[in-house]
Amino acid sequence: MFHLFRQTETETAVAPEAKASATGPAVARASAGRIAWSPRDTVSLTRQGFAGNPVVFRAVKLIAEAAAALPLVLQDAERRFEAHPVLALLARPNEGQGRAELMEALYGQLLLSGDGYLEAVSDGAEVRELHVLRSDRMRLVPGADGWPVAYEYSVGGATHRFDVSGAQKPVCHIRNFHPQDDHYGFSPMQAAAAAMDVHNAASRWSKGLLDNAARPSGAIIYGGPDGQSQLTPEQYDRLQAEIEGYHQGARNAGRPMLLEGGLDWRPMGFSPADMEFQKTKEAAAREIAVAFGVPPMLLGIPGEATFANYQEAHRAFYRLTVLPLATRVAARLAAWLSAGTGEALVLKPDLDQVPALAAERDAQWARVAGAEFLSQAEKRALLGLPALADGE
Repeated sequence: MFHLFRQTETETAVAPEAKASATGPAVARASAGRIAWSPRDTVSLTRQGFAGNPVVFRAVKLIAEAAAALPLVLQDAERRFEAHPVLALLARPNEGQGRAELMEALYGQLLLSGDGYLEAVSDGAEVRELHVLRSDRMRLVPGADGWPVAYEYSVGGATHRFDVSGAQKPVCHIRNFHPQDDHYGFSPMQAAAAAMDVHNAASRWSKGLLDNAARPSGAIIYGGPDGQSQLTPEQYDRLQAEIEGYHQGARNAGRPMLLEGGLDWRPMGFSPADMEFQKTKEAAAREIAVAFGVPPMLLGIPGEATFANYQEAHRAFYRLTVLPLATRVAARLAAWLSAGTGEALVLKPDLDQVPALAAERDAQWARVAGAEFLSQAEKRALLGLPALADGE
């Protein structure tokens, strides 16, 4: 394993590397010294979405848990490893987490903010622990050529600086594709923000309706003596207090209203627009599911008939959402963890152990095994297996 170490806050950026993108200096001048925040910051989106919206919460949990539970295989061009320091590190990344907990936190950060950060902690000789860092506390520091030279992690009024200008980097930054940001990733939460607002507003509207005895408000019309149509301030305040105390809320549902002379109650019925709020809420939920790549059927959203059955939706969820995410993250981790050793390691999900894809794998194995015009080496390559050593 390679040696990763912490940097102090007083260290300065080193000179830019000789190899750099031609557009790097322009990128650095455009964004150096400031944080490239999205139109909606991560903290607000997380509070309103993950912590305040059941559809977003379930979508993130479903993807993160499924991706974290995928078994991983480590191999190089010659063999598949049954035991390796990288596998041991991932199996027990730190004292408080196992592999599933660490990977779930990393995938959750990617889904909520578009960025995931892993810190490697060493004892002076090799990496001993891996920790997921909160993306809302991290700031990227670009160099003169546009590439990151450091990351600054701020918490509790203190800031720690990680120098990443060398070949051995103490922080691994994994980010989603962002077409308009050179340093930070794009979160599915940002794409689903408008639908999330609609869904939350519909939920608040439903709650307010229930608080008012599950019916729309009506009008109390005053027709006083001698054609008077206006209450005195004292009468108005008294009437408001009686309505709020004796007739609003689910506890007072069905309680008859006692009106004094000159007062007339006229209930208001639902308009066609009011009756559409539930459909609007379901449509917003489907848009959230689409943004995260989760079939609405798996989230319990009614009215979705895209997939013939639950099994097809489950297989599509793994094939189109979970596996691309897990494959990309695993490849990035393998490149980061093997940077100091010079090994050409490949870390990827073991598709043979994914129950949702069992039917596809069975068909692929049967098709490859029956291809008599292929050699054994070609068949193993098609199945993603390393080549056999001489004599095997």
